Amino acid sequence: MSKMARVALALFAALLGACSSHSPQPRVVQPTVAPQPFFSPIADDVLIRALGLVGTPYRWGGNTPDSGFDCSGLIGYVYRDAAGIALPRTTREMIVMGAPDIGREALQSGDVVFFATNGGSQVSHAGIYVGEGRFVHAPATGGTVRLDYLSNAYWQKAYLNAKRVLQPTNLAHNP
Repeated sequence: MSKMARVALALFAALLGACSSHSPQPRVVQPTVAPQPFFSPIADDVLIRALGLVGTPYRWGGNTPDSGFDCSGLIGYVYRDAAGIALPRTTREMIVMGAPDIGREALQSGDVVFFATNGGSQVSHAGIYVGEGRFVHAPATGGTVRLDYLSNAYWQKAYLNAKRVLQPTNLAHNP
């Protein structure tokens, strides 16, 4: 038998053996992919507008850059100006609005974060999450609109919840 014939016979035998054996069960692996944030040019507008107001004086009941801001006045102004979205006026109304609740680990720029700064579980303060663990807010009389870290012990202890006001369905624009 020639060398070529022996190689062909060996390959034929190997193929027959492979066909007659059981194929291994496929291993099913479920990917553990974290939900990807949606891209939102409106969220970028909210972020830029909120950051542009850093340094504006605090004023209880204030809701414009000229008069100053309290926390909910700042949030309402930014959403109205940057996204054309009217939000409730007070933090108590905002925390119960129909927007979805968002876990701290899933925060995205533009989410509204809520705090209980008076102790207990009653909302008393809010800000706009800007990314990288930071939020913009109007903290108190005598202060100004500023950036703070959620990881700050004070804010960690006071943190209550977050709401996602901007949804992918809110992002359609007329050409």
